[in-house]
Amino acid sequence: MRILYLGTPDFAVKPLERLVENGANVVAVVTNKDKPVGRKQILTPPPVKQFALEHGIPVYQYDKIRIEGVMDLKNLAPDIMITCAFGQILSQEILDIPKLGVINIHASLLPAYRGASPIHYAILNGESKTGITIMKTDIGIDTGDIILQKSIDIGENETCGELFDKLSVLGANCIIDALSLIKNGKANYVKQEESKATFSKIIKKEHAKIDWEDTAESNFNKVRAYNPSPVAFCSFFGEPFKIYQAKVCDLTGKPAEILKADNQLVIGCGDKSLSLLKVQKAGGKPMLIQDFLRGNKLQVGGIFE
Repeated sequence: MRILYLGTPDFAVKPLERLVENGANVVAVVTNKDKPVGRKQILTPPPVKQFALEHGIPVYQYDKIRIEGVMDLKNLAPDIMITCAFGQILSQEILDIPKLGVINIHASLLPAYRGASPIHYAILNGESKTGITIMKTDIGIDTGDIILQKSIDIGENETCGELFDKLSVLGANCIIDALSLIKNGKANYVKQEESKATFSKIIKKEHAKIDWEDTAESNFNKVRAYNPSPVAFCSFFGEPFKIYQAKVCDLTGKPAEILKADNQLVIGCGDKSLSLLKVQKAGGKPMLIQDFLRGNKLQVGGIFE
């Protein structure tokens, strides 16, 4: 079976690695173009490209695969295409190229959290479970028939980064199982229940802003969901202030009011409060709250802004 693999970020590396380990015939990898990264804007290849080159797999890169890549993909003559966090929408012309179709590794239990940010949204909404869906891709956004699903628990304090890693490994296991079903003619394609569909949008930096008027639980989930990126933040004396870890407290007060500032920093929310555990001032490094409080004297009853 000639496999063409389309993926871009770290999340897509584990499934590709598992395919290679299992001796799959990955004829090429398709990924997005190299991008400038960091303060120095160093041109950096996507993680999937790095893995592919290390393992001697040909790499194709496009800004717009629907315009630039069609003839290349046809010439590669794949039996099946696998997408995983590729980041571009495929045209019907591309979907029709492989005789066994295109299958996608999606990080949610579809039809829940279709779209670009299913891991973030599962945590933002306080879900206790999520999982991986292997689906046959159609022209819609994550609307195709389900081939298989596997679920995992979301830990009470689990961050997006931690869940990301777990789901990447689960996705690697699932794609091997799905390919076996397809190869042996045992795949059962189940239509999604449209009435149960929910959606996840592209995450932007401004989404990570803490709203002290909101509930403590909602702000706690925001801290988890945006760790490691873009990182939940608020304002501290007019400067951005990042919050990497926190927990819900039962203390009550006004929103943004400092309720404790000794060896803890507890800030009032719309109902309870949020105890900040790991933070970062503008221009500084992430630090535990005890270290932050040693160098920043705050008054109980003041407003954290």
